[in-house]
Amino acid sequence: MNDRTCIVTRNSGSIDTMIRFVADPQGVVVADLKAQLPGRGCWVTAHRDCVRRAMEKNLFARALKTKVVVPDKLDETIDALMVSSLIGMMALARKAGQILIGGGKVDAAIRSGQVLAVFHATEAAADGVRKMDQARHARLVAAGTQTASFHLLSGEKLAIVTAGSNVIHLAVLAGQAGEGVVKRARMLDRYRNRAENGQMADDPAKETDTE
Repeated sequence: MNDRTCIVTRNSGSIDTMIRFVADPQGVVVADLKAQLPGRGCWVTAHRDCVRRAMEKNLFARALKTKVVVPDKLDETIDALMVSSLIGMMALARKAGQILIGGGKVDAAIRSGQVLAVFHATEAAADGVRKMDQARHARLVAAGTQTASFHLLSGEKLAIVTAGSNVIHLAVLAGQAGEGVVKRARMLDRYRNRAENGQMADDPAKETDTE
């Protein structure tokens, strides 16, 4: 019941894998990441290539059934909003004691099974990442569980979470806030890095689902 249809691919997906868009009172298309804004909305698969296709083909106007203004950097704005949401949830996880920093501490926590995901700064050295990957592999062999790994944020961004501490490797521990971090990280990772495999629509004028 919660599936929506992408105006680009025409494929259905859950709300967690889609981005809702609406037009603001000035007719400017905005991303409604929380799917809470009022008015008629349309949905796009949460991949940057799909958002760009919708921008290039003027699919927002067709789906929203009105003249709209599509910001030139809408896809970049969405990325920035997702980053902000991720950092905000990381800050909550830190307050809840569900963030761990320090290479040795993170390594040990991964091996013990306390870690939901590990984050590497985008500028992290390959050797340091490899050591964490070894810990992740050891955990996989020992318990059959895979620890997620992300390269999404710079050390400068991660330092926001830790109140200015120099951060290269950061672990997210189990808990409600930690799960929220992983959910947002997966969505940002999908948005940036996973190509959309669904077939693109040949006829953009075909009626699509809106709400």
